Amino acid sequence: MYRYDEFDHTIVAERVAQFRDQVGRRLSGEMTEDEFRPLRLMNGLYLQLHAYMLRVAVPYGTLSSRQMRQLAHIARRYDKGYGHFTTRQNIQYNWPALKDVPDILMDLADVEMHALQTSGNCIRNVTADQYAGAAADEIEDPRICAEVIRQWSSLHPEFSFLPRKFKVAVTGAPADRAAIAVHDIGIRIVRADDGEIGYEVLVGGGQGRTPMIGKTIRAFLPKPYLLSYMEAILRVYNEYGRRDNMFKARIKILVHEVGIEEFRRRVEEEWEAIRGTPVELPEGEMQRIAGYFAPPPFAPLPFVSAEFERQKQADPAFALWARASLHPHKQPGYAIVNISLKPIGGVPGDASAEEIDAVADLAQRYSFDEVRVTHEQNLTLPHVRQDALYALWRELDTLGLGTPNINTVTDIIACPGLDYCNLANARSITIAQGISERFADIGRAHDVGELKIKISGCINACGHHHVGHIGILGVDKKGEEFYQLTLGGDATETAALGQLVGPAFPYDGVVDAVENLVETYLDLRQQGERFLDTYRRVGLEPFKEKLYVAH
Repeated sequence: MYRYDEFDHTIVAERVAQFRDQVGRRLSGEMTEDEFRPLRLMNGLYLQLHAYMLRVAVPYGTLSSRQMRQLAHIARRYDKGYGHFTTRQNIQYNWPALKDVPDILMDLADVEMHALQTSGNCIRNVTADQYAGAAADEIEDPRICAEVIRQWSSLHPEFSFLPRKFKVAVTGAPADRAAIAVHDIGIRIVRADDGEIGYEVLVGGGQGRTPMIGKTIRAFLPKPYLLSYMEAILRVYNEYGRRDNMFKARIKILVHEVGIEEFRRRVEEEWEAIRGTPVELPEGEMQRIAGYFAPPPFAPLPFVSAEFERQKQADPAFALWARASLHPHKQPGYAIVNISLKPIGGVPGDASAEEIDAVADLAQRYSFDEVRVTHEQNLTLPHVRQDALYALWRELDTLGLGTPNINTVTDIIACPGLDYCNLANARSITIAQGISERFADIGRAHDVGELKIKISGCINACGHHHVGHIGILGVDKKGEEFYQLTLGGDATETAALGQLVGPAFPYDGVVDAVENLVETYLDLRQQGERFLDTYRRVGLEPFKEKLYVAH
């Protein structure tokens, strides 16, 4: 796991001191809210509907138990006893008092964390596959690449005031678990025919009011040129991206307007000018950083634990949890464990201070002291021995963290919506809770199978509704909450944007509408089909017909 160097420590400590002075001037009235706004945003502090919200960076979603315990401490001391894990692999605190924020930032700095570049028109927290360094299908650990980008982009003087916010995601496997196609830059680690490892680079993806799937700008980029090529993309965007209209300022609009071929030409021209200059990563630096992500000291174990298989046979509840929650590990005798933060009727992504502390303890005892935050608002223990899974499950179940619903209809992504956010048009949380309760029967949920429901309370799409198998978008109609439904979205390697079904549903009709869509799928599906498979085979019309006849 990466540890700060002296530059990180200095940068963060100096920023905390600066912000403490700025907060003091705001509280004394020396500075107005308008003057304070750009300063607080540079430190991850938003002003939401009821209070300030602090967004804390979790680079590529990786945390130690020590860091988790500090997050629990902050929730307990400065907030209302919980934190909210987000689709950007970050954590947000919804109720901090302004006077306490410098102390929170200092507490974060004590465990090598910060809130830099979690807001503003800069390169945001770099995200990655939550199974990094563990997944059986992985070509290379994407955290190494993500850490290089983090160091390069942190307070980069040329890219601190871009036309608009900028998001980068990295995946290290053919299966995309980082949603790279809906990022400004998406990076897929690939292996060429001759065995060389490099990067496929996508550009111009994003959601919001103008959703777009990223386009491949370079099919194979040799590893030594990572930073110069990214610098070339950012320079072209910085020069040609629109600053006169914030709704047309994202790089996806520029790529769309000039076309990918012209955008590629401009980038390649810029890259030719800077390739091989000191912009490049110093020789040996990639290897040095890779050393921080060396595998933990795995024990030599059989590929499959006989005890694990016996325990599944003996306890059906454990077998159900294992089927839902485990992912194949590259190391024989180990498994990747997903921890659901979506209990039936709960708030997606929320975790109490007690739960955060408990997961920290479990990570220390079972997973080489590592926790991952997923972009689907859950947590992952990346390295757990198969013969320890039963004991782990029993502890999770006792803590209320053993819900076996990963990737099912109740594993819902939802933004905070109108309960917290001043940009939202409608509530997201209560809709998620209603759907979760409607499908509370875990047997029914598993019969439905893989189904990704994603809910946003406004067009900014923080709930990733555009790429939900069922996407739900809250809209305002003359002061009333309505919800548009989309079908067929996908954030994986077969990325697609959802298609609008038809007229929006009122607040009290959304859960029924979702159930109608699920029942239609069950009627239409063929052997082995997931919801997305059935939708792609039959198209929108059968769902639309049943939905609006029923309505």
